[in-house]
Amino acid sequence: MSAVLPAPAEAAPRPLWRPSLTRLSLQLLSLVGCLLAWQLACAWRINLGFVTFANTPRPAEVLEAAWQLAQSPKLWPHLSSSLMRVGAGFGLAAFLGMGLGLLIGRLPLANKLLLPPLEVLRPIPAVAWIPLAILMFPSSEGSMIFITFVGALFPILLNTIHGVQHVDARLIASARGLGTRGWRLFTEVVAPGAAPSIVTGLSIGMGTCWFCLVTAEMIAGQYGIGYYTWESYTVQAYPNIVVGMLVIGALGMGSSALVIWAGARLMPWQGGKR
Repeated sequence: MSAVLPAPAEAAPRPLWRPSLTRLSLQLLSLVGCLLAWQLACAWRINLGFVTFANTPRPAEVLEAAWQLAQSPKLWPHLSSSLMRVGAGFGLAAFLGMGLGLLIGRLPLANKLLLPPLEVLRPIPAVAWIPLAILMFPSSEGSMIFITFVGALFPILLNTIHGVQHVDARLIASARGLGTRGWRLFTEVVAPGAAPSIVTGLSIGMGTCWFCLVTAEMIAGQYGIGYYTWESYTVQAYPNIVVGMLVIGALGMGSSALVIWAGARLMPWQGGKR
Protein backbone atom coordinates (compact mmCIF):
# COMPACT_ATOMS: atom_id res chain seq x y z
CA MET A 1 0.00 0.00 0.00
CA SER A 2 1.50 3.28 -1.12
CA ALA A 3 2.03 6.01 1.40
CA VAL A 4 -0.20 9.04 1.14
CA LEU A 5 1.89 12.11 0.50
CA PRO A 6 0.90 15.25 2.38
CA ALA A 7 -0.62 17.98 0.27
CA PRO A 8 1.84 20.76 -0.48
CA ALA A 9 1.40 23.76 1.72
CA GLU A 10 -0.14 26.72 -0.04
CA ALA A 11 2.05 29.77 -0.33
CA ALA A 12 1.01 32.59 1.94
CA PRO A 13 -0.66 35.41 0.02
CA ARG A 14 1.60 38.37 -0.53
CA PRO A 15 0.43 41.54 1.18
CA LEU A 16 -1.17 43.98 -1.23
CA TRP A 17 0.53 46.89 0.47
CA ARG A 18 4.06 45.64 -0.15
CA PRO A 19 4.43 46.87 -3.79
CA SER A 20 3.00 50.25 -2.83
CA LEU A 21 5.35 50.49 0.16
CA THR A 22 8.33 49.61 -2.02
CA ARG A 23 7.37 52.20 -4.62
CA LEU A 24 6.90 54.86 -1.94
CA SER A 25 10.27 54.03 -0.41
CA LEU A 26 11.99 54.42 -3.78
CA GLN A 27 10.27 57.75 -4.37
CA LEU A 28 11.30 59.06 -0.96
CA LEU A 29 14.84 57.79 -1.52
CA SER A 30 14.96 59.66 -4.83
CA LEU A 31 13.89 62.92 -3.16
CA VAL A 32 16.42 62.48 -0.35
CA GLY A 33 19.15 61.83 -2.90
CA CYS A 34 18.30 65.03 -4.79
CA LEU A 35 18.38 67.05 -1.56
CA LEU A 36 21.72 65.52 -0.60
CA ALA A 37 23.20 66.30 -4.01
CA TRP A 38 21.91 69.87 -3.75
CA GLN A 39 23.42 70.30 -0.27
CA LEU A 40 26.80 68.92 -1.30
CA ALA A 41 26.93 71.03 -4.47
CA CYS A 42 26.30 74.20 -2.43
CA ALA A 43 28.61 73.22 0.44
CA TRP A 44 31.50 72.42 -1.90
CA ARG A 45 30.72 75.46 -4.11
CA ILE A 46 30.99 73.32 -7.22
CA ASN A 47 31.97 75.34 -10.28
CA LEU A 48 31.98 73.51 -13.61
CA GLY A 49 32.53 76.61 -15.70
CA PHE A 50 29.16 76.56 -17.43
CA VAL A 51 27.28 76.17 -14.13
CA THR A 52 28.18 77.12 -10.58
CA PHE A 53 26.62 76.53 -7.18
CA ALA A 54 28.74 79.14 -5.37
CA ASN A 55 25.80 81.51 -4.82
CA THR A 56 22.93 79.03 -4.81
CA PRO A 57 20.88 78.96 -1.57
CA ARG A 58 21.26 75.83 0.50
CA PRO A 59 18.35 73.54 1.48
CA ALA A 60 18.45 74.83 5.08
CA GLU A 61 18.05 78.44 3.87
CA VAL A 62 15.17 77.43 1.63
CA LEU A 63 13.53 75.57 4.50
CA GLU A 64 13.79 78.66 6.70
CA ALA A 65 12.26 80.83 3.95
CA ALA A 66 9.46 78.28 3.50
CA TRP A 67 8.74 78.38 7.24
CA GLN A 68 8.56 82.15 7.16
CA LEU A 69 6.13 82.02 4.22
CA ALA A 70 4.01 79.42 6.01
CA GLN A 71 3.67 81.78 9.00
CA SER A 72 3.00 84.82 6.83
CA PRO A 73 -0.58 86.14 6.52
CA LYS A 74 0.09 86.53 2.79
CA LEU A 75 0.35 82.78 2.20
CA TRP A 76 -3.36 82.17 1.63
CA PRO A 77 -3.84 85.26 -0.61
CA HIS A 78 -0.87 84.07 -2.69
CA LEU A 79 -2.24 80.53 -2.98
CA SER A 80 -5.87 81.47 -3.57
CA SER A 81 -4.99 84.03 -6.26
CA SER A 82 -2.85 81.55 -8.19
CA LEU A 83 -5.36 78.71 -7.81
CA MET A 84 -8.16 80.93 -9.08
CA ARG A 85 -6.17 82.04 -12.13
CA VAL A 86 -5.01 78.54 -13.00
CA GLY A 87 -8.47 77.10 -12.41
CA ALA A 88 -10.17 79.68 -14.63
CA GLY A 89 -7.56 79.44 -17.39
CA PHE A 90 -7.50 75.64 -17.32
CA GLY A 91 -11.30 75.39 -17.27
CA LEU A 92 -11.64 77.60 -20.33
CA ALA A 93 -8.83 75.76 -22.12
CA ALA A 94 -10.37 72.36 -21.35
CA PHE A 95 -13.79 73.43 -22.62
CA LEU A 96 -12.50 75.02 -25.82
CA GLY A 97 -9.65 72.57 -26.44
CA MET A 98 -11.81 69.46 -26.13
CA GLY A 99 -14.65 71.00 -28.14
CA LEU A 100 -12.45 72.13 -31.01
CA GLY A 101 -10.39 68.95 -30.85
CA LEU A 102 -13.44 66.73 -31.23
CA LEU A 103 -14.67 68.77 -34.19
CA ILE A 104 -11.29 69.03 -35.93
CA GLY A 105 -10.50 65.38 -35.39
CA ARG A 106 -13.85 64.15 -36.67
CA LEU A 107 -14.95 66.62 -39.37
CA PRO A 108 -12.64 67.15 -42.39
CA LEU A 109 -14.11 70.60 -43.07
CA ALA A 110 -13.38 71.75 -39.51
CA ASN A 111 -9.87 70.35 -39.84
CA LYS A 112 -9.20 72.40 -42.98
CA LEU A 113 -10.73 75.62 -41.66
CA LEU A 114 -9.69 75.67 -38.00
CA LEU A 115 -6.41 73.77 -37.70
CA PRO A 116 -4.15 76.03 -39.87
CA PRO A 117 -4.66 79.24 -37.83
CA LEU A 118 -4.34 77.30 -34.58
CA GLU A 119 -1.08 75.76 -35.78
CA VAL A 120 0.24 79.25 -36.54
CA LEU A 121 -0.60 80.40 -32.99
CA ARG A 122 0.67 77.26 -31.23
CA PRO A 123 4.46 77.96 -31.30
CA ILE A 124 4.07 81.48 -29.86
CA PRO A 125 5.43 81.44 -26.27
CA ALA A 126 3.25 82.68 -23.45
CA VAL A 127 5.55 85.60 -22.66
CA ALA A 128 5.06 86.95 -26.19
CA TRP A 129 1.32 87.25 -25.52
CA ILE A 130 1.80 89.69 -22.61
CA PRO A 131 1.67 93.00 -24.58
CA LEU A 132 -1.37 91.88 -26.59
CA ALA A 133 -3.09 90.52 -23.48
CA ILE A 134 -2.67 93.90 -21.77
CA LEU A 135 -4.24 95.60 -24.79
CA MET A 136 -7.10 93.12 -25.15
CA PHE A 137 -8.25 92.88 -21.54
CA PRO A 138 -9.20 95.94 -19.48
CA SER A 139 -8.26 94.23 -16.22
CA SER A 140 -4.94 92.69 -15.28
CA GLU A 141 -6.81 89.70 -13.85
CA GLY A 142 -8.28 88.92 -17.25
CA SER A 143 -4.82 89.20 -18.83
CA MET A 144 -3.32 86.76 -16.35
CA ILE A 145 -6.12 84.23 -16.85
CA PHE A 146 -5.65 84.55 -20.61
CA ILE A 147 -1.94 83.68 -20.35
CA THR A 148 -2.66 80.53 -18.35
CA PHE A 149 -5.45 79.69 -20.82
CA VAL A 150 -3.01 79.93 -23.75
CA GLY A 151 -0.54 77.67 -21.95
CA ALA A 152 -3.10 74.91 -21.41
CA LEU A 153 -5.06 75.15 -24.67
CA PHE A 154 -2.76 73.58 -27.23
CA PRO A 155 -1.73 70.40 -25.34
CA ILE A 156 -5.42 69.66 -24.72
CA LEU A 157 -6.38 70.50 -28.31
CA LEU A 158 -3.68 68.41 -30.00
CA ASN A 159 -4.15 65.37 -27.75
CA THR A 160 -7.90 65.48 -28.34
CA ILE A 161 -7.39 65.62 -32.12
CA HIS A 162 -4.90 62.75 -31.91
CA GLY A 163 -7.27 60.67 -29.80
CA VAL A 164 -10.24 61.19 -32.12
CA GLN A 165 -8.25 60.44 -35.27
CA HIS A 166 -6.85 57.22 -33.80
CA VAL A 167 -10.08 55.67 -32.57
CA ASP A 168 -10.13 52.09 -33.83
CA ALA A 169 -11.94 52.11 -37.18
CA ARG A 170 -13.33 48.64 -36.40
CA LEU A 171 -15.24 50.04 -33.43
CA ILE A 172 -16.82 52.72 -35.60
CA ALA A 173 -17.67 50.18 -38.33
CA SER A 174 -19.20 47.81 -35.78
CA ALA A 175 -21.29 50.59 -34.27
CA ARG A 176 -22.55 51.63 -37.68
CA GLY A 177 -23.35 48.03 -38.48
CA LEU A 178 -25.54 47.95 -35.38
CA GLY A 179 -27.39 51.07 -36.50
CA THR A 180 -25.56 53.74 -34.50
CA ARG A 181 -25.45 57.03 -36.38
CA GLY A 182 -24.86 60.73 -35.92
CA TRP A 183 -24.68 62.13 -32.40
CA ARG A 184 -24.92 58.71 -30.72
CA LEU A 185 -21.92 57.46 -32.69
CA PHE A 186 -20.00 60.53 -31.60
CA THR A 187 -20.88 60.33 -27.89
CA GLU A 188 -20.93 56.55 -27.45
CA VAL A 189 -17.99 55.46 -29.60
CA VAL A 190 -15.72 58.31 -30.73
CA ALA A 191 -15.53 60.31 -27.49
CA PRO A 192 -14.98 57.27 -25.19
CA GLY A 193 -12.38 55.91 -27.62
CA ALA A 194 -10.50 59.21 -27.55
CA ALA A 195 -10.85 59.64 -23.77
CA PRO A 196 -7.40 58.26 -22.75
CA SER A 197 -5.64 60.70 -25.09
CA ILE A 198 -7.87 63.54 -23.88
CA VAL A 199 -6.98 62.84 -20.25
CA THR A 200 -3.30 62.86 -21.18
CA GLY A 201 -3.79 66.24 -22.83
CA LEU A 202 -5.61 67.57 -19.77
CA SER A 203 -2.77 66.43 -17.51
CA ILE A 204 -0.12 68.07 -19.72
CA GLY A 205 -2.28 71.19 -20.05
CA MET A 206 -2.56 71.49 -16.29
CA GLY A 207 1.22 71.33 -16.00
CA THR A 208 1.76 74.00 -18.65
CA CYS A 209 -0.85 76.16 -16.91
CA TRP A 210 1.36 76.29 -13.83
CA PHE A 211 4.40 76.67 -16.08
CA CYS A 212 2.89 79.89 -17.47
CA LEU A 213 1.84 81.21 -14.05
CA VAL A 214 5.02 83.20 -13.39
CA THR A 215 4.72 84.71 -16.87
CA ALA A 216 1.09 85.60 -16.23
CA GLU A 217 1.69 87.16 -12.83
CA MET A 218 4.54 89.27 -14.17
CA ILE A 219 1.88 91.48 -15.80
CA ALA A 220 0.66 92.99 -12.57
CA GLY A 221 -0.53 91.93 -9.20
CA GLN A 222 -0.08 91.98 -5.52
CA TYR A 223 -0.62 88.30 -4.79
CA GLY A 224 0.10 84.95 -6.38
CA ILE A 225 2.86 82.34 -6.13
CA GLY A 226 4.24 83.44 -9.48
CA TYR A 227 4.22 87.06 -8.34
CA TYR A 228 5.90 86.03 -5.06
CA THR A 229 8.64 84.26 -7.03
CA TRP A 230 9.21 87.20 -9.37
CA GLU A 231 9.16 89.72 -6.52
CA SER A 232 11.73 87.62 -4.65
CA TYR A 233 14.01 87.87 -7.67
CA THR A 234 13.67 91.67 -7.87
CA VAL A 235 14.64 92.07 -4.20
CA GLN A 236 17.34 89.36 -4.47
CA ALA A 237 15.74 87.09 -1.86
CA TYR A 238 17.13 83.97 -3.47
CA PRO A 239 15.85 81.36 -0.98
CA ASN A 240 12.34 82.72 -1.53
CA ILE A 241 12.73 82.16 -5.27
CA VAL A 242 13.39 78.48 -4.67
CA VAL A 243 10.42 78.31 -2.28
CA GLY A 244 8.16 79.77 -4.96
CA MET A 245 9.50 77.34 -7.54
CA LEU A 246 8.94 74.35 -5.26
CA VAL A 247 5.41 75.47 -4.36
CA ILE A 248 4.52 75.82 -8.05
CA GLY A 249 6.05 72.41 -8.75
CA ALA A 250 4.14 70.75 -5.90
CA LEU A 251 0.83 72.35 -6.90
CA GLY A 252 1.38 71.45 -10.54
CA MET A 253 2.23 67.85 -9.71
CA GLY A 254 -0.76 67.52 -7.38
CA SER A 255 -3.26 69.04 -9.80
CA SER A 256 -1.99 66.91 -12.70
CA ALA A 257 -2.30 63.81 -10.52
CA LEU A 258 -5.85 64.88 -9.65
CA VAL A 259 -6.72 65.15 -13.35
CA ILE A 260 -5.33 61.66 -14.01
CA TRP A 261 -7.21 60.27 -11.00
CA ALA A 262 -10.48 61.82 -12.15
CA GLY A 263 -9.90 60.52 -15.68
CA ALA A 264 -9.33 57.00 -14.38
CA ARG A 265 -12.62 57.16 -12.46
CA LEU A 266 -14.45 58.29 -15.60
CA MET A 267 -12.86 55.50 -17.67
CA PRO A 268 -13.33 52.28 -15.71
CA TRP A 269 -12.66 50.25 -18.87
CA GLN A 270 -9.08 51.58 -18.79
CA GLY A 271 -8.46 50.42 -15.22
CA GLY A 272 -5.98 47.72 -16.19
CA LYS A 273 -3.98 49.97 -18.49
CA ARG A 274 -3.41 53.08 -16.41
